Amino acid sequence: MDFALTTLFLGQPLWLWFTFLGLVAVLLVFDLGVLHRGDKEIGVQESLLLSGFYIALGLGFGGFVWLNLGPQSGIEYLTGFVVEKSLAIDNIFVIATIFGALSVPRAYQHRVLFWGILGVIVLRAIMIGFGASLVSQYGWLLYVFAAFLLFTGARMLFVGDHEPDIEKNKLLIFIRKRFRVTPQLEGHSFFVRKPHPVSGKMVLWITPLFVALVMVEVADVIFAVDSVPAIFAITTDAYVIYTSNIFAILGLRALYFALAAVLHRFAYLKQALAILLIFIGSKIFIADLLGWQKFPAEWSLGITFAILAAGVFYSLWRSGKDEKSAAPGSGH
Repeated sequence: MDFALTTLFLGQPLWLWFTFLGLVAVLLVFDLGVLHRGDKEIGVQESLLLSGFYIALGLGFGGFVWLNLGPQSGIEYLTGFVVEKSLAIDNIFVIATIFGALSVPRAYQHRVLFWGILGVIVLRAIMIGFGASLVSQYGWLLYVFAAFLLFTGARMLFVGDHEPDIEKNKLLIFIRKRFRVTPQLEGHSFFVRKPHPVSGKMVLWITPLFVALVMVEVADVIFAVDSVPAIFAITTDAYVIYTSNIFAILGLRALYFALAAVLHRFAYLKQALAILLIFIGSKIFIADLLGWQKFPAEWSLGITFAILAAGVFYSLWRSGKDEKSAAPGSGH
């Protein structure tokens, strides 16, 4: 038994993987089975408390990584955790748009996000496992990832992105055309049996709530195309990559209900995220240019914090200034 638990899987002993997966399973059961057994609207205070709990747990797991894999892995985990959580904030803009377009009430949004995280756990495992296998065989792929991040960051910074029009989304049009979708929600159900409009026979229909779940999952896959290469540019340890990814996403889903109402206050965070992607993508080239074996992990963490802090503080300062200018009697 001891031999089996110490067997390596993607570079780390199985017991480390089982510890992480067991903890995540307990969290998900506690979340759905205890905290949110019924459909209810999650308030800002509960969202902040739950998010604070997940952040503390994610940071605590970083300490576990530090103790078992060493300071280098601990710093890389923390950097990956911060980068993933920061990049995922951008995904909240899209999720909020999806819920708004499909008229999903706040009381049912947690149900979609909860089942969505199960899909994320599986999909990220496939993407990261596949990516780690490729990188271990073809080291030059890291340069491809880095170049992709530089391109993505530059595009975000100089071109920007547009507010998605969900009603014109090709996936939504395809689903509505090819599947029977109920015209309105059917409680918290993803599927219902209703009469066919022509034959009158009882048939299976999907509800707008399930459509929202599918679109949230697809949005996360698209988002992962940026975030997964970003963390591979930080570390190639699949365990550090996967655990930091999942803990960051778990906490962000909880924070969604508080952030969704104040996203407009972080209008300039996207520029900071663009600069962050450019920095992460450039690290491998800077290290080669300076003759370093690897860009120092503690420098990477410090610069990441500095970029994000600047984006957050500038967004809050600028949005506060704009609100004052627009207020009645401001003289503008």
